[in-house]
Amino acid sequence: MSVGVLILHGFSGGPYEVEPLAKYLQQNTDWLVVTPTLCGHGKTLSLKGYTAEHWLMDAEIAYKRLAEKVDDVYVIGFSMGGVIALYLAKRYPVKKLVLLSAAVKYIAPKQILSDLQKFSKEAIEGRLQNNELFKMYEYKLKNVPVSAAVQFMKIVRKVEPYIDSIDVPTFIVQGKCDGIVPYMTAQYLYDKLPTSEKFLYFSSCGKHHICYSEDADTWFPDVLQFLQNKNSY
Repeated sequence: MSVGVLILHGFSGGPYEVEPLAKYLQQNTDWLVVTPTLCGHGKTLSLKGYTAEHWLMDAEIAYKRLAEKVDDVYVIGFSMGGVIALYLAKRYPVKKLVLLSAAVKYIAPKQILSDLQKFSKEAIEGRLQNNELFKMYEYKLKNVPVSAAVQFMKIVRKVEPYIDSIDVPTFIVQGKCDGIVPYMTAQYLYDKLPTSEKFLYFSSCGKHHICYSEDADTWFPDVLQFLQNKNSY
């Protein structure tokens, strides 16, 4: 039985966001792992003019191409990619789902405020340009048009009403320090999904880019075991 894994990145991001998990799966399985780049995304952003339909179509095409090569397809989605993963699972025979910081709800003001306070402190101390998180926010603020953010929210509105009808085994991972997606979003998803085979991992130290969390070496094996086991985790 051949297996393919489709891993979808987040809004205004790229495959680099999920690269650690993709590499882990490639190193520990013989599965075909693919990490497509959605229109306008990647390390050089050019989102203007692209719509929700473009990104959903990108994901559908990637799924269909992978499904032609393997017997079973697992879909892993990070942030907006998690929402798109749910969309695919509603429309196609996805065997298993892994949702990472899935952005069904978004913006956790307390964590963003905490990050901004940290930025302010580092700015006073003259160290702000050395802060990687600040650099990420700064780049995205300059390169993500409001119109693109509206399209992202359109995907969420399209998918959210159908969550309680997506009956696919699912593993959910969420960081408690996520500054973009409120961490209780994961509990919301866990409660809404009708499958009896569902698992929830809260990372106490994880921020939004959960694949780079300090405890990734703890939950990467959990995800792999979930995907490998046919009946139970």
